[in-house]
Parts: sequence; structure tokens; C-alpha cells
Amino acid sequence: MIQFEQVTKEYTPGKPVVSDVTMEIQDGEFFVLIGPSGSGKTTTLKMINRLIPLTKGWIKIDGTPISEFHLQELRWNIGYVLQQIALFPNMTVEENILVVPEMKKWPQDQMKKRVTQLLDRIGLDPHTYRNRNISSLSGGEQQRVGVARALAADPDIILMDEPFSALDPVSRNQLRQDVSRLQKELKKTIVFVTHDMQEAIQLGDRIGLMNNGKIEQIGTPKAILEKPKNEFVRNFLQTGLPNYKEQTRIHELAAQGYIQEETFHSDSVSPVLSSEDPLDALIVALAAHPLAYVTHPDNRPAGVVTQESLLAFLAANLDADEAVTTE
Repeated sequence: MIQFEQVTKEYTPGKPVVSDVTMEIQDGEFFVLIGPSGSGKTTTLKMINRLIPLTKGWIKIDGTPISEFHLQELRWNIGYVLQQIALFPNMTVEENILVVPEMKKWPQDQMKKRVTQLLDRIGLDPHTYRNRNISSLSGGEQQRVGVARALAADPDIILMDEPFSALDPVSRNQLRQDVSRLQKELKKTIVFVTHDMQEAIQLGDRIGLMNNGKIEQIGTPKAILEKPKNEFVRNFLQTGLPNYKEQTRIHELAAQGYIQEETFHSDSVSPVLSSEDPLDALIVALAAHPLAYVTHPDNRPAGVVTQESLLAFLAANLDADEAVTTE
């Protein structure tokens, strides 16, 4: 468990960039820190492995303050994936992956097996890639190697600082899916920074939304969509889904199988929407109710949309949305 207890970071006295943050990140949790530029999310992430020293408060890992760990031991047990990838260009794929195991003096046969295992897990054929030069890889392939390097010494915690934002939409969406799958398989604690609400919805077990150095709300994607805590959170949700608000109609959920064919119940308090209504109307409706009934334009029943199916639709359509945004 990672615990923040009234953590503050000041570069200039009296002007905190992170202010009085208190939260817990559970073992094996995929926790996403999100917020606008300058909100303090990257600073918060970097304080966990002491890349940035905190000014006040405590950060603890399994009950022990991070200041009590030997710095090298702390960082060996925390994998780190950057947006800039930061691989060593004069080294092979295998050599990059083995940086920390080499420092820890693992046996050669154990390191060879680890590289094979990790390349398999990230979808790169070990025979083809282990001796490749980094410069010969695409951006997506390099970031996969970056993920493998972070996992190489089998750390308990992985920090990821906007790791996919520099990639093209197709590579970005595939890597999100792969990292989500790996986290579920390996049960690592991942703290992931992004400014993209759609990415947070797709990946996070819980989301911590930051603004001006403070935590505005922490909760599951469903809880935050269902009950935004304040006006800032509501506005951030709306601006985080711009193309859905402007372009998508509810009938597109039906076309992809996200509307369940069910009979209307007269005692339901759920709103009734037309399949031609924009998606933002459905988002608003499902913020107040667990499900919503949908009709065809001629008032024939189309079916039911639940909060869970809306989240599934948003996650599944990330790549399509990003392609529109990028053009």
C-alpha cells in the first residue's frame, strides 16, 4: 500500500504545487492521477520514488516512510515508464531490459529467461527483437521495451508518467490494452498519470482527479461519472469527452450492441431518451440513475443502457475518438 499523509511540495516557500494530499493506493490497484496541465499530478507521482523530495507530510510504502528506505533499494523496487521512453540508444533491446537486473547481479541464465518471458508478454518475439538496436524500433515498439524494462526486476510498484501520449492513436490504444492486461495478470500496483479522461476511464480501478495541487475527487470511473463531487469535476468530465458530446448519438451504442433489449417497467424512475439524442444527454441521465430506457424516434422501445455499458462503450471507442481528434 502507498499512503500519502498531508503531503505538500513547495519549490518556492509559501507557494505549493502540491498541497495537503492525503490518499491511499491499494496493493495491486491500477490508480490513475488525472488533471489539467500544472495540476500537480506528475510532481505527486515523482515524489513516490523520491525523484522529487516532498516538503511536508509523509509518503509510506507498506507502512514505512520512503525516507527510511535506501534510495537505490527504493528505486529498484519501483519500475518507471516515461513519456519520452528514455531507452539507451547504444544498447540492444535485451541490454536495455536488463539494466536493473544487471545492477542487482542476477545470474546470466535468470536474466536470459527474464528477457524471453517479458518480450513474450509485451507481444515482441524474443528471437526477433532481443538483439535489435533501439534505433530500429518504432515508437510503439520502443515504449513496449520501456514497459518490459520497468517490469524486469519484478518490482511491486510501477509508475507511469503519460507513457502513451507521444504515440499514434493505434499504438496508443493497443498499448493501453496490453498494459491493462499485464496489470491484471501480474497484480502490480500501477500509478499512472494522464490528462486524458477517456484513458483514465479505460484503465483505472480508481481515479484521483487533481486541480491546482489538490485532490478534487477520488473514486472508481463509475462513481465519478455517476456522482461528480463539484463543478470542476463535472466540467472536466464534459471537456474530456468532446467528440462524444458533439458527434455521437445514442443509436451508435445500439449499433455496437451496448443497448440491452428489455421491456419497459412502469415503476422505473429512469429517464426515457430517444436513440437520436446526443450521447451527452445519456451521460447526464446516467449520472443520476443506474440505467436509462431508450426509444426509437417513433417511440418504439429500443432497450436499456446501464452505467456499466456506457463505460464499456467509452473505453471501446477510445481509438476511434482519438483518430478524429488527431486529424
